[in-house]
Amino acid sequence: MSIEGLEQQTELRKNRVGAIKQFVLFNIIGLLNTLVDFIVYSILVWAGLYVLPAQAISYSAGMVNSYTLNSLITFKGDKSRTSESKFDRRKAVRFIILNAAVLGVSMLLLYELTEVMGMGPLLAKLVATGLTLILNFAGSKWWVFRGA
Repeated sequence: MSIEGLEQQTELRKNRVGAIKQFVLFNIIGLLNTLVDFIVYSILVWAGLYVLPAQAISYSAGMVNSYTLNSLITFKGDKSRTSESKFDRRKAVRFIILNAAVLGVSMLLLYELTEVMGMGPLLAKLVATGLTLILNFAGSKWWVFRGA
């Protein structure tokens, strides 16, 4: 095998390891986001708010946490390309669009699970969150924070 071939294999391995590391970090931060989301959702549902507005409010709270931590930790990218303190408006807009779509999917799932299938609101929230995780990671990695 040539030196170029070895360099290509090494680069591919590094990219794979980097993607796995990002996925793990994304999920650790996701647990924190989910904790924020679940606490806010539980309080709102306990206070008598219907599941759909409770979901919109609680998801938004988790979303703010998610953008902040994922942009600083998981998908920080190459520091030499941009200043650390520079706000990337395009990433923020893409993040909002992605999360609005994921919120829409989760709200449809919550409605179906609670109203059609008769599932309790907390279990339905857990199921909807699990199903939207992969969609959110894929959109974050390959669209919102692409190149990081």
